[in-house]
Amino acid sequence: MTLSKTAVVDRDKCKGHGRCFMTAPEVFDCDDDGFAVVIGTADDDKAVATLERATANCPEQAITVVPAES
Repeated sequence: MTLSKTAVVDRDKCKGHGRCFMTAPEVFDCDDDGFAVVIGTADDDKAVATLERATANCPEQAITVVPAES
């Protein structure tokens, strides 16, 4: 059984490259200034793997994967 995961974005590190919301649009979006915001959770193995890939591709390492709250 997969535990749902989500993310936390460090707004001080985020530079708005957009790799996260292009890779995992079910978890990330961008605000009006182009910076990442978390909008959802990854609820199955494939979605969690996509979230982890998006996190790994952040050039500033501004994203942390965390368990989603129930």
